[in-house]
Amino acid sequence: MARDYRKEYDNYHGKPAQKKKRAARNAARRTLESSGRVKKGSNMDVHHLDGNPLNNSAKNLRVMHQSRNRSFARTSTGRKKRG
Repeated sequence: MARDYRKEYDNYHGKPAQKKKRAARNAARRTLESSGRVKKGSNMDVHHLDGNPLNNSAKNLRVMHQSRNRSFARTSTGRKKRG
């Protein structure tokens, strides 16, 4: 069965809370790009230490490789494991 991207957007990505989180993640990336810590097209991600994309304080942001940032252990429901 093929993915229904329209349904995904309607049920998840298009919700106001998800739009705010996406905008905050994009803002964090732009902040670090303007300071020269990451570049467009690099294989680096902006990592939020506390896992909250709405917290874009300088102390909460780190730059790390995509493969490391996206490989955290997950629970059966898809959440990040603690510890």
